[in-house]
Amino acid sequence: MEKIIYNSAIPFKGFVAINLFGLIFVRKEYKMDFEKVRFRKATLLNHELTHTAQYKELLFIFFILLYLLNYIINIFIYFNFKKAYRNVCFEREAKDNEHDNDYFSERRNFAWLSYIFMAKIKKNN
Repeated sequence: MEKIIYNSAIPFKGFVAINLFGLIFVRKEYKMDFEKVRFRKATLLNHELTHTAQYKELLFIFFILLYLLNYIINIFIYFNFKKAYRNVCFEREAKDNEHDNDYFSERRNFAWLSYIFMAKIKKNN
């Protein structure tokens, strides 16, 4: 099981959780919500475990580099930071499968590649 660290610094305000090298950081104000609502915690864990698989596939450093490159390219496509973030291929794979508890038994290696050229949020939205 992944390690969850509750704190008030990581991630930045406005975000619930972030996966850094397999450690899941959750903002402290969401701790009670996650401990009481198991479905929400399971969804968060599925999302973040997808990122852990992506990290491992890309030997951690390449994940970070490709994530940032995809995000920067998306900023120029969408001219909107939130849309750019939501369209990062790694985030899209994680978001699309966060409710599927069987995803990890079925997931192909490098599944995020199928999300690179499929824009989900239209440029004008």
